[in-house]
Amino acid sequence: MELMARYPDNYFDLAIVDPPYGIGFDGSRKSTSKHGGRKEYKFKGWDKKIPNEKYFNELFRISKNQIIWGANYFTKYLPSSMGWLFWDKGQRICNSDGELAYTSFQQALRVVEYNRCEIQKFGGAIHPTQKPVALYKWILNKCAKENDKILDTHLGSGSIAIACHDYGFDLTACELDKEYFDLAMKRINNHMAQTKLF
Repeated sequence: MELMARYPDNYFDLAIVDPPYGIGFDGSRKSTSKHGGRKEYKFKGWDKKIPNEKYFNELFRISKNQIIWGANYFTKYLPSSMGWLFWDKGQRICNSDGELAYTSFQQALRVVEYNRCEIQKFGGAIHPTQKPVALYKWILNKCAKENDKILDTHLGSGSIAIACHDYGFDLTACELDKEYFDLAMKRINNHMAQTKLF
């Protein structure tokens, strides 16, 4: 909220955010499946509730367009839109088959398929709700224009930062959890250093 308060109306061309869904998925216990297990993450308590109405009012005030992951949990705060996204995780496992995102774009609903294994790229899994860099690149290809200023209010693993870096977009983002912030910055800086080598 402090970050968003700094900016005038419509400052950002596109907000791409992944706020807490309020479902308690801020950690996970290690899976002992013989087919490969789920990584364990310490439960931190940040996913106990959804952002309040003030958050969404500010988000819509400072951005011209929005893509909001987990929006099926926030519908009371969102205007109607036909332009939803469905990320098909490409696996039928114990977790959900995919995730929904609201978009402010009045276009047909789209299904985007990237296997959850894509998360292992660009430094591996560092966050319990991490999304693949490839997913963010798809979004930027379809929804952003050259020179757009992008906002992310919940940086998490930094996947969006890697996608924005590779495509040359100006990103403003924040992350309140120091552990996740430090891991994301290490991941982002490692990627940037590798791209400079080639």
